[in-house]
Amino acid sequence: MGFRVIKGGLLTTVQDLGRSGYQSQGFNVGGVMDRRSFRIANLLLDNPENEAVLECTLIGPTLEFTSSQIIAITGGDFRPELNDDPVPMYTAIYVNKGDVLKVGSARTGRTCYIAFSNYLQIPVVMGSRSTNLKCGIGGFKGRKLNDGDYISTRIKRRKYLPFFLSRSLPLHEFDSSTETIRVIMGPQDDMFSSKGIETFLNSEFTISSNFDRMGVRMDGPFVESKMGSDIISDGIALGAIQVPAHGKPIILLADHQTAGGYAKIGTVASVDLPKVVQRRIDDKIRFKSITVEEAQHLIKVEEHEYQEFRNRIHKPCKEVLEVRLTAQRLEKLFV
Repeated sequence: MGFRVIKGGLLTTVQDLGRSGYQSQGFNVGGVMDRRSFRIANLLLDNPENEAVLECTLIGPTLEFTSSQIIAITGGDFRPELNDDPVPMYTAIYVNKGDVLKVGSARTGRTCYIAFSNYLQIPVVMGSRSTNLKCGIGGFKGRKLNDGDYISTRIKRRKYLPFFLSRSLPLHEFDSSTETIRVIMGPQDDMFSSKGIETFLNSEFTISSNFDRMGVRMDGPFVESKMGSDIISDGIALGAIQVPAHGKPIILLADHQTAGGYAKIGTVASVDLPKVVQRRIDDKIRFKSITVEEAQHLIKVEEHEYQEFRNRIHKPCKEVLEVRLTAQRLEKLFV
């Protein structure tokens, strides 16, 4: 009961929200790169908020299902196909035994997420099912998925969800090649000259090819420090923006180190981290300074948006009110 991996894709791993509580021992949290897309994928299926998913990077996998269940695909548009027919993103999709899901290359964004109604049979390691590639633990055997792998599911039920036809969200979040990223300045912004701060906040930066799960380096104008940017190593937060001696900002992402010795000019607001991780090489970004209070308000606004999504997918859609349309849709789902 599960699925067989026909093609593993470029980098497909099992991920959840990661391992909290171990950074003081030098073990990073890890987990999904795009927490928003991850949450929405599980929300569409009424899954637990931290249920493990597949995270696909740039080129997705091809999966053959050995049991019926419901899936949802969110994040960048990877042009998925089920039995060679296109299927929509941000929508609950019924799959039968023997169906083949092909997740293509990214048309927009950089990562996508596949959630499963029957839950992946992945052992919990240090409180998480996420894959830590550097340490080789968690996920599926501590590594990315390869051709021929097989992953089972934990439950056999949940072959239908209430309000099934309503479980679709009209989201197209990563179509733009330019973004404004909101940041909280500090904790070492005082190590940068007024010219350096002005450059950071008023210039356009380009996403470089130095981009992985650990972080992404920006190409652009030199961000000037006062007397160098080396510091005594201290703790690193998700989204911290380091500026080494070369003056090019580096945004630290899911697999960031737990401590570092470069000054951090700012930290990306958590609600904007998905915009960063879904950027593509040569995309453009600008930084905008906000306060801690503004960042906290943005989190509240986003939580309200998630609740609106829940309300939307738990209401009868107009097709349900038309008996003939309902019969036609059900026939397509189950025949």
